[in-house]
Amino acid sequence: MRTRLSVVAAAALLLAATRSLPAHHAFGSEFDPNRPVLLKGTIVKVEWVNPHAWIHMEVTRPDGAREVWMVEGGSPNSLLRRGVTKESLKPGIEIVVDGYQARDYTLKRANGRNVTYPDGRKLFLASSAPDAEK
Repeated sequence: MRTRLSVVAAAALLLAATRSLPAHHAFGSEFDPNRPVLLKGTIVKVEWVNPHAWIHMEVTRPDGAREVWMVEGGSPNSLLRRGVTKESLKPGIEIVVDGYQARDYTLKRANGRNVTYPDGRKLFLASSAPDAEK
């Protein structure tokens, strides 16, 4: 009886200690490799979160309307290893991002490959795209 109670208690503790983790996705499940996108705009906000950092940028459409896009980069750790820091991507900086649009075209979301600054410098966003640098 005591053994059974110990097993049940251990299982209950293990279950209580377990927490759900956010699901990680493959590039192709969320982004369309046949739909490249080039976004030019100003950084509004950057989220340094796992499993992917996000750049929020305001883009002006050809008709003058403005929209905010979310651009997925690699993990904060992979970005830091490539020299991308919080100083590299500060709100107010104008950038050009090339990447791939989300499969759900109603979303203003993309997977970013590269960031290009007005002076021509480039940063690799540690993209998960199939043709991205490794």
